[in-house]
Amino acid sequence: QVQLVESGGGLVQAGGSLRLSCAASGRTFSSSAVGWFRQAPGKEREFVGGIRWSDGSTVYKDVVKGRFTISRDNAKNTVYLQMNNLKVEETAVYYCAARLIPVVTANPRLHEYWGQGTQVTVSS
Repeated sequence: QVQLVESGGGLVQAGGSLRLSCAASGRTFSSSAVGWFRQAPGKEREFVGGIRWSDGSTVYKDVVKGRFTISRDNAKNTVYLQMNNLKVEETAVYYCAARLIPVVTANPRLHEYWGQGTQVTVSS
């Protein structure tokens, strides 16, 4: 069984930065893909980006390209989401999710394991 724990959320002004962490326990990410999603009130959960653990290749939603960066730390079994130049409309609960097939996908239903989410609030 995999447990994912996100941390790093908080309140930040527009244009600011946050780094979210997603730590896994129970098994390693080594043969997995990890995605980051977000869900704003009244909206569907949307894909932000993802990383294939084996080679560190990443995929991003177009609107975050150049501002968000996903990385991993093998030793800590942790995935990070560095968010720069945050916008008010990016206020949401951010989730990490893992799937055992090492292919990044934007489909939340294809992820077997989810963290509890961390709130990111961007103020104007």
